[in-house]
Amino acid sequence: MDETFLLMLSNLLHLHNSIDPTASLLSPSSSSSSSPPTSSHSPSSPSSLLSSSSPAPLLFFTLASLLSFLATSSSKKSSLLSKKREPNSPPSPPPSSSSHFSVAAFRALSTDHIWSMDAPTRDAEWRSLYGLSYPVFTTVVEKLKPFITASNLSLPSDYAVAMVLSRLCHGYSAKTIASRSSLDPYIISKITNMVTRLLATKLYPEFIKIPVSRRRLIETTQGFEELTSLPNICGAIDGSPIKVRGLKLDRNLMSSYKCKYGYDSVLLQVVADHRKIFWDVCVKAPGGADDATHFRDSLVYNRLTSGDIVWDKVINVRGHHVRPYIIGDWCYPLLSFLMTPFSPDGAGTPAQNLFDGMLMKGRSVVVEAIGLLKTRWKILQDLNMGLNHAPQTIVACCVLHNLCQIAREPEPEVQKDPDEIGAPARVLESEKQFYYFGESLRQALADDLHQRLSTR
Repeated sequence: MDETFLLMLSNLLHLHNSIDPTASLLSPSSSSSSSPPTSSHSPSSPSSLLSSSSPAPLLFFTLASLLSFLATSSSKKSSLLSKKREPNSPPSPPPSSSSHFSVAAFRALSTDHIWSMDAPTRDAEWRSLYGLSYPVFTTVVEKLKPFITASNLSLPSDYAVAMVLSRLCHGYSAKTIASRSSLDPYIISKITNMVTRLLATKLYPEFIKIPVSRRRLIETTQGFEELTSLPNICGAIDGSPIKVRGLKLDRNLMSSYKCKYGYDSVLLQVVADHRKIFWDVCVKAPGGADDATHFRDSLVYNRLTSGDIVWDKVINVRGHHVRPYIIGDWCYPLLSFLMTPFSPDGAGTPAQNLFDGMLMKGRSVVVEAIGLLKTRWKILQDLNMGLNHAPQTIVACCVLHNLCQIAREPEPEVQKDPDEIGAPARVLESEKQFYYFGESLRQALADDLHQRLSTR
């Protein structure tokens, strides 16, 4: 007999004894509690019980019959299900995509179903849901879990991270995530703010670093030299507007957020290495600002002009001591640590035009990196959150981009920003010494490159 039914029967016996302690259901009423039962004691007949003056026996048999029927039905149903399922049958498939946002559905996917999939299938599914393969996702969760746990969030850490990554990956609004997860949009916004803030602060120093160590510096400069034939390049810089939806600002301020492509935005500035990994990120300017102004307001500019960054690699090119430098287009000022093209329209000498072509080839890595960033994290194509949280969300996506590049995640086909046009950036009076040295250094690099390639 089913153990559950036996337990219910026992509880009913206790109930009967409390209702009518003078009558016994399993022995004659004349038997004494002090006398041990013997083989001559036969159970009372149903007729004697039903004819009893107490209502307890009738109540007992009515409930017992009902519970017996339910227990039997449940037992048959369980038996049929166990017969239908083979001993080695795989676990049930994951819930439909419309229910992926519930805790139960996420837990079923991340614990049970995931182990029935081979690694490529598993990682492809996780990328489609959260923009990351399963190993990279678990890395993010493990690094953020202590901070999320300390915040006393009522949701599991991995579920909270999954919701935010899904929003960043697909560009969902807080209202959309809320409707699918049966949570309040305010809660979704609060969780998004917490996770992106942790990514932008706690994980930034670990995954976005200036390549000052000798090993990484040599690896970076060699990577750029293989691409451009130019020595000692350590990074490529570029800016890109990030569209922000529904800005509500004073009319005088609104114009400053209108970018050159005609939409409201904030300006992102990044420096990338040859592997399209960002080693500096800055989001400090409205979308209407120019790249040179944003660069001069950034921390990396202050560190480069003050000599705070010490590059442990100096080479000699035609009598010039060349330290590692970054490259950019003509929207940036020519400085000793920032090389830009001679001419935006190819009007220079053969050596200068060759230099410009190679420099722009090296600069293409940062253009591709920004394209990857916006393709992987579609929320950056139309940022649907307040201006106060926009910078940290953009930086958080840059951290996640670096994690993808370090883990060698597949690179999707990207859409690049239109080519920039405009006059070369002017040089400030305070930059003149860097400009004059940079001018002679650029010419030396161009002449050396032309000589080396023409003699091959």
